[in-house]
Amino acid sequence: MKIPAPVSKRIALYHRCVATLLSEGKSTTSSQELGERLVLKPSQIRKDLSYFGEFGKRGTGYDLKDLRLSLENVLKINKTWNVCIVGAGNIGTALANHKEFLKEGYKIIAFFDRNTSKIGKKIGEKGILVYPMSELEDKVRLLKIEIGVIAVPASEARNVSEMLVKVGIKGILNFAPTKLKLTDAEIEDVDIAVSFKTLTFKMGVREIERNRSNCKENN
Repeated sequence: MKIPAPVSKRIALYHRCVATLLSEGKSTTSSQELGERLVLKPSQIRKDLSYFGEFGKRGTGYDLKDLRLSLENVLKINKTWNVCIVGAGNIGTALANHKEFLKEGYKIIAFFDRNTSKIGKKIGEKGILVYPMSELEDKVRLLKIEIGVIAVPASEARNVSEMLVKVGIKGILNFAPTKLKLTDAEIEDVDIAVSFKTLTFKMGVREIERNRSNCKENN
């Protein structure tokens, strides 16, 4: 059974929401409550969860601890994933200092860069070492790295993605401002600039609608 692409993003949101509810001291929840928190229809949440089996009981809702465990199994975060970052610049450094990654099961353990002035240095509070690109294959194998993060300029992203796939990386998070398509690995593109542009577009639409409403009231 093929799972629609948007479902994977929503499943991740459900997991975060469930973790928040548990931190608030709650023990159970419902699709109604999850829907209110995430601004989603309860029917959509039930449909998404149904792809992965039976969750909860009619009339009693979901046991939060059981739901979190089930979602972690679905998301494959019931283990620690070793991660490397290619590109020891501002984005890579910011990611290395993001404390939530390890809590979620993602452990950044190596940097790779072409810049000789950065090789051998340690980045972030954890002191993650920067290796030369020439050691990518050896370190991926030795450190059992399964996920690669691309944090290089767009002009280098395609080449880096091909190198990561060649050394056996099966999952790539791409922060370069370009869309990448791979057949031998899963890839998730993260374009912060596009998110900003989407936001300002929505703000512009709202302003237009507000102005139209004001014009109608004044006429």
